[in-house]
Amino acid sequence: MKSSRCFQRLTLVLFITVSALAQQPAQAPPSIPSTGFPGLDQYRASRIAVFTDDYGQLARYRAANAALKPPATGENRVVFFGDSITDIWHLDGYFPGKPYINRGIGGQTTQQMLVRFRQDVIDLQPKVVIILAGTNDIAGNTGPMRLEDIEADYASVAELAGSNNIKVIYSSVLPVHNYTERSKDFFAQRSPEKILALNKWLKSYCAAASSSCTYLDYFSAMVDDKGLMKRDLADDGLHPNAAGFKIMAPMAEAAIEKALANAKP
Repeated sequence: MKSSRCFQRLTLVLFITVSALAQQPAQAPPSIPSTGFPGLDQYRASRIAVFTDDYGQLARYRAANAALKPPATGENRVVFFGDSITDIWHLDGYFPGKPYINRGIGGQTTQQMLVRFRQDVIDLQPKVVIILAGTNDIAGNTGPMRLEDIEADYASVAELAGSNNIKVIYSSVLPVHNYTERSKDFFAQRSPEKILALNKWLKSYCAAASSSCTYLDYFSAMVDDKGLMKRDLADDGLHPNAAGFKIMAPMAEAAIEKALANAKP
């Protein structure tokens, strides 16, 4: 009889406890501090799983890298490494027959690229890596970034490449424009003054390491008389369209040829 009463009391306690827990308000999902730009806030909130589970997004190219054979004898393999501007660039259409490999990931900053540089560049054994990065750092995609922190990431990537006998081509950060409705948000997030400052630093850095680092000045070829991206080269103000890539491709090819010449014994 006593056992029956104890069981009933225990059941009642458990029922009350579960009921109390069920009535508690659900915890709100983690939030990211506002940047002041609704579009960027929405983007950052959508990336919480990436930031916590696979910050460098190593999973993106892991299988493709595993399937890639080592460079053939005499192959001048080049890795195009960067953010969405690289990611959307169809290299096979602009460089047909070339052993060029695209390892761009949309939205990434230099911090994230540094995390995946060994897997997505060094382990592929290229002779040259052509890097286009920095615009998302300025925007604050992974949080506020000082110019000196972006520059430190640039230097770290270049040093990793150099220690593995990979020649570096550092592309200038592209200009942006606000000539269309689609472009205004991207433009507001990216200070033209910071773009100029980063490009000045990159040019100086490459000049100081001329044999191992080449500066590729897309900016000068794509900027208008107002200091913005030429309107017809980017529909959204940030990402080059076909006309933009048509300008960039021969410039990239010339820089690659120069870097390969420096790579020869």
